[in-house]
Amino acid sequence: MKYNLQQISDRLEIKDLIIEYASAVDAKDFDRLDTLFTHDAEIDYSAFGGAKGNYPEVKQFLQDSLPVFKNYQHMIGNSQIKLDGDKATGEVMCFNPMELQLESDQPSNIFFLGFWYIDEYLRVDGSWRISKRKEIKSYDFNTPDFINFDGL
Repeated sequence: MKYNLQQISDRLEIKDLIIEYASAVDAKDFDRLDTLFTHDAEIDYSAFGGAKGNYPEVKQFLQDSLPVFKNYQHMIGNSQIKLDGDKATGEVMCFNPMELQLESDQPSNIFFLGFWYIDEYLRVDGSWRISKRKEIKSYDFNTPDFINFDGL
């Protein structure tokens, strides 16, 4: 497929948006997310027991639940972006290792989550934002039986 310069620019900007999200979450810089989502974004992280709701609700969930993990990373892989003027859709693969240590005198547990983000993007004031995001589970490995993301 051939792209014109605007389409190339749009695709690169959306890919940067996707990476910026992963970087902000991994840095626990949750306020940085304010520039990445539309104010009325719909987000569904329920595939692994997480929050589902509007952007402010899900941002609060991330702020409350993720600090309990000693370490984690969101490694973005394959992405498919389809442009439609000032709107776009995307399917983004993510590999998410997480480390949890409940007791300081006990070894930590490292587990892995594999999923896709199914996204909708919207150009707002010249910048791309995530307007809808749904997490689709592919697999989890070595996840503790007691993990309940709603309760963390």
